[in-house]
Amino acid sequence: MTDLHSDDTAIALDAADPLRRSRDNFHIPLHGGIEQAYFCGNSLGLQPRGARPMVEEVLDKWALEGVEGHFRDPAPWMPYHEMVRSGLADVVGAQPGEVVAMNSLTTNLHLMMVSFYRPTAERPAILIEAGAFPSDRHAVESQLRFHGFDPTTDLVELQPDGVDGSFSMAAIERAIAQHGPRLALVLWPGVQYRTGQAFDLREIARLGHAAGAIVGFDLAHAVGNLPLQLHDSDADFAVWCHYKYMNAGPGAVGGCFVHERHAHSDRPRFAGWWGHEQATRFRMGPTFAPTPGADGWQLSNPPVLALAPLRASLDLFSRTGMTALREKSLRLTGYLEALIHERLEATLQILTPRDPAQRGAQLSLRVTGGREQGLHLFEFLANAGVVGDWREPDVIRISPAPLYNSHVDILRFVRAVESWREAAR
Repeated sequence: MTDLHSDDTAIALDAADPLRRSRDNFHIPLHGGIEQAYFCGNSLGLQPRGARPMVEEVLDKWALEGVEGHFRDPAPWMPYHEMVRSGLADVVGAQPGEVVAMNSLTTNLHLMMVSFYRPTAERPAILIEAGAFPSDRHAVESQLRFHGFDPTTDLVELQPDGVDGSFSMAAIERAIAQHGPRLALVLWPGVQYRTGQAFDLREIARLGHAAGAIVGFDLAHAVGNLPLQLHDSDADFAVWCHYKYMNAGPGAVGGCFVHERHAHSDRPRFAGWWGHEQATRFRMGPTFAPTPGADGWQLSNPPVLALAPLRASLDLFSRTGMTALREKSLRLTGYLEALIHERLEATLQILTPRDPAQRGAQLSLRVTGGREQGLHLFEFLANAGVVGDWREPDVIRISPAPLYNSHVDILRFVRAVESWREAAR
């Protein structure tokens, strides 16, 4: 039988990995002169080696050409956001006209709700998951108040029905059926940030639409992590960030999806110059004529320096493909799960669903002994060069990113936990 805990096993698994050279495309931070075992790509992805040349290309163009850089090849700035459109569409499973890179996640969420959350006295409610990421909850609560509604009655927060904090599809279906006549919007995550649970977006969209509601998704922890089929899911809109699994840098420009059926929508929106149709934009007229598709929700010209690292990351995704990345992710997360069950069951409880179809790269772990013990282990790991992240009240998230993590990294994490456990005895 294979000894999962042996160096030879981890090294052999990495040698057989068809994506093993992908790690070379990233800067791996050092700890004591040794590369970290970095499992924090669900919070901030590592820097692609191609990011610096892309940014320097923009800086050099600015230095040498000034304003003419907007128009001159290569990579003119005027249509710069179009250079990431096709790659983004491939990553999220959309048509190119349905996606745009702009603003930040929460800004985009507000812009989408301006257009798609159109409450009435009979149908004012918004359904989210209890324990949603605070920014999402703040956004929906503020939108309710802005429209004159009361979050205590019109913000529906579905409680998890799983002992590990997970949500069954049956619970989601019951909540939509129960509140359906009052629901204006279902806003749900692609992957729940604390537990790492992934959801069936197509089914949630079907249920929400059947109840007469608009359906939108926050894909912050799903984009670049799971193969998505946003167009086929039939969602009305989706928003996400690019600094996690998409490796576009801290505070990176966000992303937005608007389904093609809304491409020529006359829904109200907060308009800006760059959302105006391209053919007449520079006539500087007073009447707003939106560009069809997601581009029509843009406000200002593209943040070129912020888009440059995203170009570099998308080059890697295009070369690798989400299918291959998902296959490796399943291998890495499965290896981590197997080692935890074999070696660490008395120490770590996996909160993330065991079904691989209901999770991405992240395993959320609760440490036996409570919050104080969990924080102690988290600090021990950091001091050993093993980087995950902590989420209150008691969760350590470990997320092997298939673009740069390895089986050896995972074995290093497991052995570090074992060392901590031994030292604590």
